[in-house]
Amino acid sequence: MSIEQIVGLCLALLVMGVGILGSLLPAVPSTPLVLAGAVAHRLYFAEASVGNFVLVLLLGITLFSLGIDYLATMLGARKLGATWRGILGAVVGAGVGLFFSLPGIILGPFIGAFLFEMVGGRKFDEAARAGVGALLGLLAGALGKMACGLAMMGVFTGDVIYRSMGESGEMLAAIVFRMTG
Repeated sequence: MSIEQIVGLCLALLVMGVGILGSLLPAVPSTPLVLAGAVAHRLYFAEASVGNFVLVLLLGITLFSLGIDYLATMLGARKLGATWRGILGAVVGAGVGLFFSLPGIILGPFIGAFLFEMVGGRKFDEAARAGVGALLGLLAGALGKMACGLAMMGVFTGDVIYRSMGESGEMLAAIVFRMTG
Protein backbone atom coordinates (compact mmCIF):
# COMPACT_ATOMS: atom_id res chain seq x y z
CA MET A 1 0.00 0.00 0.00
CA SER A 2 1.51 3.34 -1.06
CA ILE A 3 1.64 6.48 1.06
CA GLU A 4 -1.02 8.03 -1.18
CA GLN A 5 -3.32 5.06 -0.57
CA ILE A 6 -2.74 5.19 3.18
CA VAL A 7 -3.55 8.91 3.26
CA GLY A 8 -6.62 8.30 1.07
CA LEU A 9 -7.81 5.53 3.37
CA CYS A 10 -7.32 7.76 6.42
CA LEU A 11 -9.26 10.62 4.79
CA ALA A 12 -12.09 8.27 3.82
CA LEU A 13 -12.19 6.92 7.38
CA LEU A 14 -12.25 10.48 8.73
CA VAL A 15 -15.29 11.31 6.57
CA MET A 16 -16.88 8.06 7.69
CA GLY A 17 -16.15 8.92 11.33
CA VAL A 18 -18.05 12.18 10.89
CA GLY A 19 -20.87 10.09 9.45
CA ILE A 20 -20.84 7.89 12.55
CA LEU A 21 -21.15 11.01 14.71
CA GLY A 22 -24.03 11.99 12.46
CA SER A 23 -25.93 9.04 13.86
CA LEU A 24 -26.31 11.06 17.04
CA LEU A 25 -26.80 14.47 15.45
CA PRO A 26 -29.99 14.74 13.38
CA ALA A 27 -28.65 17.46 11.05
CA VAL A 28 -25.56 15.49 9.96
CA PRO A 29 -26.13 12.63 7.52
CA SER A 30 -24.97 9.37 9.04
CA THR A 31 -24.67 6.28 6.89
CA PRO A 32 -25.13 8.27 3.65
CA LEU A 33 -21.93 10.14 4.58
CA VAL A 34 -20.16 6.84 5.29
CA LEU A 35 -21.29 5.63 1.86
CA ALA A 36 -20.16 8.90 0.25
CA GLY A 37 -16.68 8.41 1.76
CA ALA A 38 -16.49 4.93 0.24
CA VAL A 39 -17.71 6.13 -3.16
CA ALA A 40 -15.25 9.06 -3.19
CA HIS A 41 -12.42 6.67 -2.30
CA ARG A 42 -13.47 4.36 -5.13
CA LEU A 43 -13.68 7.22 -7.63
CA TYR A 44 -10.16 8.39 -6.76
CA PHE A 45 -8.38 5.07 -6.33
CA ALA A 46 -10.38 2.94 -8.81
CA GLU A 47 -9.18 -0.67 -8.63
CA ALA A 48 -7.07 -0.04 -5.50
CA SER A 49 -10.28 0.75 -3.62
CA VAL A 50 -13.34 -1.31 -2.71
CA GLY A 51 -14.97 -3.61 -5.22
CA ASN A 52 -18.38 -3.22 -6.80
CA PHE A 53 -19.90 -5.92 -4.58
CA VAL A 54 -18.81 -4.06 -1.44
CA LEU A 55 -20.20 -0.77 -2.77
CA VAL A 56 -23.56 -2.43 -3.41
CA LEU A 57 -23.41 -3.99 0.06
CA LEU A 58 -22.67 -0.58 1.61
CA LEU A 59 -25.60 0.92 -0.30
CA GLY A 60 -27.86 -1.83 1.03
CA ILE A 61 -26.70 -1.25 4.61
CA THR A 62 -27.27 2.49 4.16
CA LEU A 63 -30.85 1.97 3.02
CA PHE A 64 -31.42 -0.56 5.80
CA SER A 65 -30.11 1.86 8.44
CA LEU A 66 -32.36 4.67 7.24
CA GLY A 67 -35.33 2.32 7.39
CA ILE A 68 -34.39 1.21 10.91
CA ASP A 69 -34.14 4.83 12.03
CA TYR A 70 -37.56 5.69 10.66
CA LEU A 71 -39.23 2.54 12.01
CA ALA A 72 -37.63 2.83 15.45
CA THR A 73 -38.86 6.39 15.84
CA MET A 74 -42.35 5.49 14.65
CA LEU A 75 -42.62 2.33 16.75
CA GLY A 76 -41.17 3.91 19.88
CA ALA A 77 -43.57 6.82 19.69
CA ARG A 78 -46.57 4.68 18.72
CA LYS A 79 -45.85 2.10 21.43
CA LEU A 80 -46.25 4.76 24.09
CA GLY A 81 -49.25 6.43 22.49
CA ALA A 82 -47.93 9.21 20.25
CA THR A 83 -49.98 10.46 17.33
CA TRP A 84 -48.57 11.88 14.12
CA ARG A 85 -48.34 15.23 15.94
CA GLY A 86 -46.04 13.73 18.56
CA ILE A 87 -43.80 12.18 15.93
CA LEU A 88 -43.63 15.46 14.02
CA GLY A 89 -42.93 17.29 17.29
CA ALA A 90 -40.08 14.88 18.08
CA VAL A 91 -38.45 15.59 14.73
CA VAL A 92 -38.90 19.37 15.11
CA GLY A 93 -37.65 19.18 18.70
CA ALA A 94 -34.57 17.26 17.63
CA GLY A 95 -33.79 19.93 15.02
CA VAL A 96 -34.23 22.79 17.49
CA GLY A 97 -32.28 20.85 20.12
CA LEU A 98 -29.19 20.95 17.90
CA PHE A 99 -28.76 24.60 18.84
CA PHE A 100 -28.56 23.70 22.52
CA SER A 101 -25.73 21.17 22.44
CA LEU A 102 -26.03 17.69 23.95
CA PRO A 103 -28.85 18.45 26.42
CA GLY A 104 -30.90 19.93 23.58
CA ILE A 105 -30.29 16.91 21.37
CA ILE A 106 -31.48 14.60 24.14
CA LEU A 107 -34.38 16.70 25.46
CA GLY A 108 -35.48 18.24 22.15
CA PRO A 109 -37.39 15.19 20.85
CA PHE A 110 -39.17 14.74 24.17
CA ILE A 111 -40.14 18.40 24.50
CA GLY A 112 -41.20 18.61 20.85
CA ALA A 113 -43.42 15.52 21.03
CA PHE A 114 -44.85 16.62 24.36
CA LEU A 115 -45.71 20.13 23.16
CA PHE A 116 -47.18 19.01 19.84
CA GLU A 117 -49.34 16.44 21.62
CA MET A 118 -50.51 19.05 24.17
CA VAL A 119 -51.40 21.49 21.37
CA GLY A 120 -53.34 18.64 19.76
CA GLY A 121 -55.54 18.36 22.85
CA ARG A 122 -53.94 15.41 24.65
CA LYS A 123 -53.81 15.24 28.43
CA PHE A 124 -50.55 15.94 30.26
CA ASP A 125 -49.77 12.30 31.10
CA GLU A 126 -50.62 11.10 27.57
CA ALA A 127 -48.43 13.80 26.05
CA ALA A 128 -45.58 12.95 28.43
CA ARG A 129 -45.77 9.24 27.54
CA ALA A 130 -45.74 10.13 23.85
CA GLY A 131 -42.67 12.29 24.45
CA VAL A 132 -40.86 9.45 26.21
CA GLY A 133 -41.78 7.07 23.39
CA ALA A 134 -40.52 9.48 20.73
CA LEU A 135 -37.27 10.00 22.63
CA LEU A 136 -36.71 6.26 23.09
CA GLY A 137 -37.51 5.63 19.43
CA LEU A 138 -35.07 8.29 18.25
CA LEU A 139 -32.35 6.91 20.52
CA ALA A 140 -32.94 3.34 19.29
CA GLY A 141 -32.81 4.57 15.69
CA ALA A 142 -29.57 6.44 16.37
CA LEU A 143 -27.97 3.36 17.89
CA GLY A 144 -29.10 1.28 14.91
CA LYS A 145 -27.61 3.79 12.47
CA MET A 146 -24.40 3.90 14.47
CA ALA A 147 -24.08 0.11 14.43
CA CYS A 148 -24.70 0.05 10.67
CA GLY A 149 -22.14 2.82 10.12
CA LEU A 150 -19.50 0.99 12.14
CA ALA A 151 -20.18 -2.20 10.20
CA MET A 152 -19.85 -0.25 6.94
CA MET A 153 -16.50 1.18 8.06
CA GLY A 154 -15.26 -2.29 8.96
CA VAL A 155 -16.31 -3.84 5.65
CA PHE A 156 -14.83 -0.91 3.70
CA THR A 157 -11.52 -0.97 5.56
CA GLY A 158 -11.20 -4.74 5.33
CA ASP A 159 -11.88 -4.77 1.60
CA VAL A 160 -9.48 -1.90 0.85
CA ILE A 161 -6.68 -3.54 2.83
CA TYR A 162 -7.38 -6.95 1.28
CA ARG A 163 -7.41 -5.55 -2.27
CA SER A 164 -4.22 -3.55 -1.68
CA MET A 165 -2.35 -6.70 -0.68
CA GLY A 166 -2.68 -8.23 -4.17
CA GLU A 167 -1.32 -11.78 -4.44
CA SER A 168 -0.11 -11.81 -0.84
CA GLY A 169 -3.68 -11.01 0.22
CA GLU A 170 -5.00 -13.96 -1.77
CA MET A 171 -2.42 -16.25 -0.15
CA LEU A 172 -3.33 -14.96 3.31
CA ALA A 173 -7.03 -15.50 2.60
CA ALA A 174 -6.30 -19.06 1.41
CA ILE A 175 -4.31 -19.80 4.58
CA VAL A 176 -7.04 -18.42 6.83
CA PHE A 177 -9.69 -20.34 4.88
CA ARG A 178 -7.77 -23.60 5.26
CA MET A 179 -7.25 -23.01 8.98
CA THR A 180 -10.93 -22.27 9.63
CA GLY A 181 -12.61 -24.60 7.15
